[in-house]
Amino acid sequence: MNAGESIRSASVFRSFDEKLAKAFYVDWLGFHIDFEHRRHADAPLYIGLRLSQFSLHLSEHHGDCAPGGLAMIWTPSLEAWHADLLAKPYANNRPSLVEEPYGLCMTLSDPFFNRLRIVQSGSA
Repeated sequence: MNAGESIRSASVFRSFDEKLAKAFYVDWLGFHIDFEHRRHADAPLYIGLRLSQFSLHLSEHHGDCAPGGLAMIWTPSLEAWHADLLAKPYANNRPSLVEEPYGLCMTLSDPFFNRLRIVQSGSA
């Protein structure tokens, strides 16, 4: 790789239910769908999501990954995002802001036991 060359990455989380995944990530958190892929109509879903510069893939494929992953997201506007989430109706998750040794953060658990830890930019 050349110096200054752009690198992109995406965390991959295990998912088991398309409807629950979209309700959590798209409807509640505000992710946009980049793509959806199935080999055929009854095949497991593989979906690419994006929130600003953060990419996340969800896979229903058995061998891709195990539930229980964790991804970190840094944002300069954690408190505003937190307020927006609390204003939206989503009964299964009411996050709080917590001051951790590495900074202000909130941790969200998706319906499949994966976690997103959102940290205020400028924290360690």
